[in-house]
Amino acid sequence: MRLDFPREPITDDDDTIRAGLVGIPVIPLLTSVAHLTGELGILTEDLRPDPEKVGVLKDDGYSAAQIEDAYRLAADALIAYRDRGSVPGPTLDADQLRILLEFLVGVTVDDTYLALMQEELALDGADLRAPGWERLEVSPDREFRVVIIGAGLSGLAAAYRLRQAGVDTHVFEKNPDVGGTWFENDYPGCRVDIQNHFYSFSFAQSCHWPQLHSSQPVLLDYFRSCVAELGLTDAISYESEVVEARWDDDSKLWNLSVSGPEGARTEHAHAVVSAVGQLNRPHFPEIDGIETFGGPSFHSARWEYEVDVTGKRVAVIGTGASAAQFVPWLAERAAELTVHQRTPPWLVPMVGYQDDVPGNLQWLLRHVPEYARWDRLFIFAKLQEGNLPRTIVDPDWDRSRNSVSESNDTVRRLLTAYCERTFPDPELQKKMLPDYPWGAKRMVVDDGSYSGALKLPHVTVETGRIAAITPAGVKMDDGRELGYDVIVYATGFRASDFLMPMKVVGTEGTDLHERWGGDARAYLGITVPHFPNLFMMYGPNTNIAITGSVTYFSECQARYITESVRMLLERGVHAMDCREDVHDAYNERIDAANALRAWGVADVHTWYRNAAGRIAQNWPFNLYDFWDQTREVNPDDYVLS
Repeated sequence: MRLDFPREPITDDDDTIRAGLVGIPVIPLLTSVAHLTGELGILTEDLRPDPEKVGVLKDDGYSAAQIEDAYRLAADALIAYRDRGSVPGPTLDADQLRILLEFLVGVTVDDTYLALMQEELALDGADLRAPGWERLEVSPDREFRVVIIGAGLSGLAAAYRLRQAGVDTHVFEKNPDVGGTWFENDYPGCRVDIQNHFYSFSFAQSCHWPQLHSSQPVLLDYFRSCVAELGLTDAISYESEVVEARWDDDSKLWNLSVSGPEGARTEHAHAVVSAVGQLNRPHFPEIDGIETFGGPSFHSARWEYEVDVTGKRVAVIGTGASAAQFVPWLAERAAELTVHQRTPPWLVPMVGYQDDVPGNLQWLLRHVPEYARWDRLFIFAKLQEGNLPRTIVDPDWDRSRNSVSESNDTVRRLLTAYCERTFPDPELQKKMLPDYPWGAKRMVVDDGSYSGALKLPHVTVETGRIAAITPAGVKMDDGRELGYDVIVYATGFRASDFLMPMKVVGTEGTDLHERWGGDARAYLGITVPHFPNLFMMYGPNTNIAITGSVTYFSECQARYITESVRMLLERGVHAMDCREDVHDAYNERIDAANALRAWGVADVHTWYRNAAGRIAQNWPFNLYDFWDQTREVNPDDYVLS
């Protein structure tokens, strides 16, 4: 994956230029063209977006006449740009940049939010989140080593930031390659449901994506490219698993037991970053007889491609996001396919989900490559609050309607209509229509391939309860025996088992998993009392249920961790230990907010909720709030020693 932004001069005729803009979203198109050409006059007041309509109404609420006018203005500016030799306009000053940014979001923004937007935009490759310090300047004579556990998306972000600051940093990765969940999950149809322009680092963007929502091999290639181009190749040890991390109270060091190709060894670190992720340890359902099945059976996260399903009777147990992606593949090959569904997900239509980047967008990205950056910021702006307000519980709302507020009910009705149109057969429609509020459980995007597969004559959606797995297949609770040749489990991950199976021991021998007792909590999702200099990424309550991308959260966490190291070095202290009262007060706020979200009040089964019944996964606020809370480290939140 190329991470550069080369710009080709425009030599096409007027008609080709005008045709190349048709179908491009108006808002990022106008801002990127205005930026390239310097023609800010194309950002007319009558085309200023309405935030209440963007991302909600078709074409972001623009009328056909407005869209035509926008394309005309953008094309005229590009034609004039071509005629002067494809020479970009002058560099934008601060006031001009503010005009572009405020047009993109449709409202006046304060200086703080403006700073966040500029960071996300990373215009002209500016890395505004880079550490503003270097270890040799802050503490040149002090040794300080950081070990990162995991070379997935989060681990790479942390490694890059710490190395930028000149901190001795090394990554131990249990797999033979980078990518984390995008290395381990390679089932058929595996792809991301966030657009690439946002599901990528602000400091390593690209305009060379082959599809808007990339498949697993493309994403894995992107992370490999990041390692090479960001200078992280020598920072990673592969096939090296940290099995234990133990804090030494006397030396104030972490002692790490690492199992690798050359056997077991002990590594030492002044700080440890856990970037082990959540969606990588398969969860198998607790069904009697699961080990007795006579044919091949496997979890989707450990797909066995050597198993030939052609002409076989195949069962899929589970209907989450993974199943929606690989069920169509199975349906094309199996003689009979039965999908065992406990709870139907809300299906959200997404036209073009698997499509290649269209030719006219390819043309635009070749000639206006910064469109990718403006499109990324446009996606961020839509998701900053996103659908979060529609998940907030109205205490006066009648929740017997399977919704939590008027706006939540509006979404429910829209998606119900989609379900009814998609599944005209009454029996299948009844199986596929959820009876819980939208937002209470992870949604599944559908471009017609999943829903289409479920309607095929040789595919059955089975909603009865499974009593047991047998050598020949599945025994249902009603006594039916269903025979299968292959069983595929799409039953998710052990997401609430944070940092498992690694043993982590903090001050005075405190065991992290014993402290949690199955109910993981952390301050900012990053630090835990009695575990000094231990930082988590994608920790408790940092999952974005309805807004944003995990990439954004990882960058925020990486900055907080890097600034924590800076504080330790500047103050000449060896350990920072989160205060218990700060930790507890923070989690009380998180729990109180989650209790007022759709996922907090609904009783539907969801991986958002842990075995203790608590929402241990989700961040209940908007994207700005997490950025604001993690951009600086407050030393008063910690006991420094």
